[in-house]
Amino acid sequence: MTNPAAIDSNSAVLIPPALSLYVHIPWCVQKCPYCDFNSHALKSKIPERGYIDALLEDLDTDINRYQLNDNPRPLHSIFIGGGTPSLISPEEIQRLLQGIEQRITFKSDIEITMEANPGTIEADRFAGYEKAGVTRISIGVQSFEQEKLERLGRIHGKDEAINAAHLAHKIGLKSFNLDLMHGLPNQTIEQALLDLDKAIELNPPHLSWYQLTIEPNTMFHFKPPTLPDDDDLWDIFERGHQKLNDAGYVQYEISGYSKPGYQCQHNLNYWRFGDYLGIGCGSHGKLSFADGRITRTTKVKHPRGYLAAYQNMVKPYLSDEFEVPKEDRPFEFFMNRFRLLEACPKQDFIDTTGLGFATIQSTIDWALDKEYLNQSETHWQITEKGKLFLNDLLEAFMAEE
Repeated sequence: MTNPAAIDSNSAVLIPPALSLYVHIPWCVQKCPYCDFNSHALKSKIPERGYIDALLEDLDTDINRYQLNDNPRPLHSIFIGGGTPSLISPEEIQRLLQGIEQRITFKSDIEITMEANPGTIEADRFAGYEKAGVTRISIGVQSFEQEKLERLGRIHGKDEAINAAHLAHKIGLKSFNLDLMHGLPNQTIEQALLDLDKAIELNPPHLSWYQLTIEPNTMFHFKPPTLPDDDDLWDIFERGHQKLNDAGYVQYEISGYSKPGYQCQHNLNYWRFGDYLGIGCGSHGKLSFADGRITRTTKVKHPRGYLAAYQNMVKPYLSDEFEVPKEDRPFEFFMNRFRLLEACPKQDFIDTTGLGFATIQSTIDWALDKEYLNQSETHWQITEKGKLFLNDLLEAFMAEE
């Protein structure tokens, strides 16, 4: 329904939003059968020092290429993901963070998240990561039931997951997150809710509680497990959502629950259509410029090729780069914003897309008529009906061919 012909005549001023940084560590001990991330099972020792050097040079390349020092923005947040970043030593993580801060100013209250497995070796490093500058650890628990952990290809046990959460409480982090899945192979409603009970009992400030989905090019795709049916999945979600509410957790996005004041700021910047640099194998970035451009980037995916860019300078870190057309921006904006349950300020659409309201007015009117949205003078709010028909709502903002 969005009319590309109306785009240029209804442009506004694009104001570059908050800037975050995603850092990808591609290695893990073994590949989980549900994982479609760019991760590679270890076959030898991680080239820690060389990879950290390459990450910092990758960042230098972005800063120079996009002239980020001409109109500097402080870093709002950093997220170190993988793979398994906790396979990297605290000393090298500290060197990475110090190197980043030498290149880009940190906000005084910057959130620095690092993903970690709850295995004993990784958990023993938590205090070192906190000392290195990490303010938030995201612990990949997935389940507290041993049989389910083995089915998911996880290498930690139930007790290690519990101990990791206790450690995260003790070491003085500003926050930590537990990642927990439901809808696992052969999982009953009761098993899923017992997992959630255990997670709540550990009292993390933030809980990511999401349904297992079968993604292409994963082992589960080629050998599909038996998953709970739709009725059971809905029952798990409804009862689990109530448990989380009763325990004081607030759902602020599709799979994100937090105690008040502990929302993940990095994820919020994604969903609010903020900007982010991506460094490391296969990482993605999005940058907005005052001249109205919005650019998306992807880095070289395989560690061998990525490290070759550093060791031999045979090719750049950048794999792909394209400018987001104006007619695609309404869909991209709302695809992100409607993941959040908060009301969306109308001014954010103008500021972060550089488009005027006239470009989407007919679609907004249609969504209001369908009762997919409510609006005030300053905000749009997706309704319960809109959540049920989210795909229809988002498709309406896609540019017509």
